[in-house]
Amino acid sequence: MRGFIGKEDFKKHLKSGLTLMVGGFLANGSPEGLIDAILETDYTDFTIICNDGGYEDKGVGKLIVNGRVKKLIASHIGTNPTVGRLMQEGKLEVELVPQGTLIEAIRAGGAGLGGVLTTTGLNTIVQENKRIINIDGVDYLLEKPLKADLALIGGAICDNYGNLIYHKTMRNFNPIIALAAKITIANCIKQDMVFDPEVIITPYPFVDYIVVEDNDGR
Repeated sequence: MRGFIGKEDFKKHLKSGLTLMVGGFLANGSPEGLIDAILETDYTDFTIICNDGGYEDKGVGKLIVNGRVKKLIASHIGTNPTVGRLMQEGKLEVELVPQGTLIEAIRAGGAGLGGVLTTTGLNTIVQENKRIINIDGVDYLLEKPLKADLALIGGAICDNYGNLIYHKTMRNFNPIIALAAKITIANCIKQDMVFDPEVIITPYPFVDYIVVEDNDGR
């Protein structure tokens, strides 16, 4: 880990047009403090990779409602009506990816793999413009790896070294996206201790910076 930073230093890593992976499942475990910090800047045209579109007042939904997102890659958008409206108006590009495929494509990006093979989406709109590979008589879609400029982690608790554990189900997408970006920044509650290695979920070498919060962002 490179260090603990404040929100103003976090903003120095931002610029328009970045691809951001954002943790959370229906905003549970989203880095609300970092999202609010983004909204304090003028940066826009982000590509967001996350499980869903959040809500209009929670999670990545706040970025979408405020017109900061150019493209959303997610598995579900039904909890945020603004996503559907902007998509219909041609103001937001939305790429819907089956949830299991989405997390495996992110995992492949973090592991340096060339992609994943899946039967999910064959003979549907998901198949469009994708390569089909036949193995032992079975067709698979090749899903290319997903990567990002920044991974924004929420729902985490850190120790003095920057190792992360997560508050219950806030674990969700966060540990996987931590591996798949050029820079990983976690929004954490800090405990003045060193975690038992057996309980660590995201080891500190995978975390670049930590912005400490007074609460867990729920």
